[in-house]
Amino acid sequence: MTDPQQADVGPLSDAALDELAERIAAATTIVGIGESTRFSRETFGVRDQLFRRLVQRHGFRALAIQDSVSVAAGLNRYVHAGEGDAASALDSAWRPWRTVEMAAALEWIRAFNQEHPNDPIRIFGVNPVQAQPEDYDAVLDHVRGSAPERLAEVASHLAPIRTAHHTAEHVQRAQGIHPGRPFAEHARDALALIRSLLDADHADGILARMRMIVDFHERSVAGQGLSTDDVAVWAGAIGDYQRRTGLRVVYWDGIGHTSATAVTSPLAPERGPQPSEGSLLRKWYGAQYVSVAIGFHHGDLGVAVVPEPAGDLIDARLGETDLPAHWLDLRREAVRRRWDGPAKARVISGVYDPSRDADEHLAVASLADAFDVLIHIHRVTPVRWLP
Repeated sequence: MTDPQQADVGPLSDAALDELAERIAAATTIVGIGESTRFSRETFGVRDQLFRRLVQRHGFRALAIQDSVSVAAGLNRYVHAGEGDAASALDSAWRPWRTVEMAAALEWIRAFNQEHPNDPIRIFGVNPVQAQPEDYDAVLDHVRGSAPERLAEVASHLAPIRTAHHTAEHVQRAQGIHPGRPFAEHARDALALIRSLLDADHADGILARMRMIVDFHERSVAGQGLSTDDVAVWAGAIGDYQRRTGLRVVYWDGIGHTSATAVTSPLAPERGPQPSEGSLLRKWYGAQYVSVAIGFHHGDLGVAVVPEPAGDLIDARLGETDLPAHWLDLRREAVRRRWDGPAKARVISGVYDPSRDADEHLAVASLADAFDVLIHIHRVTPVRWLP
């Protein structure tokens, strides 16, 4: 007799991806496609393949990413005008985007836009404008020219904290490479120094850059943890863009961000369920927001070798199916009855530690409310980082 659980799932062939894209796109305005890790070539590949089908066959024309407005604007210039190449367009991007796989996705979007100049894909960021490495350079250049005797003092604050643009501060702490003092404190001290050095005629531009640097570090995960204020800003950016342009949007992020319900995060379990961008989009758009979660069973992610999941994770149950990859539509009533309920899903972030694997997860009160579609990959391999 066939196990009903096994009958719920389907292999992830090209034909299945076609069908899945069609199901996702039906009466949908925004699709959140979340990964349980940003380090897997396979999870990124499935997300990219779904995105391409949603664009080619179902008219989606906007891609929202977890990065700043200014970084995304640079990516958008590349896919529209072909400025430089895909790899250089990613130079200032958030570290998880700086991969060969992401560059290939941008190249595909660029090629699509060349073929459809009157109906192109747009890329936009959900974060407000943030400090970039060139802002640190501008501040130091100004001090070098106006008060060279104070340059070493200012640099002593800026040098350690600019490393967060490559490896986030909370990740540095987890990896044991953090220099010790909180980066936000260094940034505030640098701002105070700059204020004391600048005259009123030249203050505005440099002070504005320095304030952005302070804001970057104060609002980081290390600076404030997970903020519901940020979630509202990010979700609002997606909703505002969609309403303003009328375009159908695909949102790429982690499953904790794209979940259509509140989540309990592994970074702050004591806070209990917290809203996600996806939960706000579900509130605003109803069933026109669809949440897709891509997870995996085990594998080598380069940053860590991830073992088979603990038995109480949904990833373990999904891994019982003898397929390299498969998918599950939780919107089907029979499937929902068999799979719904409180659930924990594995999350592999930059602070992942294999020795604490059982704790590396997020929790939701209802699996089927949080995620409309589950995609599961049995074994994963690492993304390829750009130089």
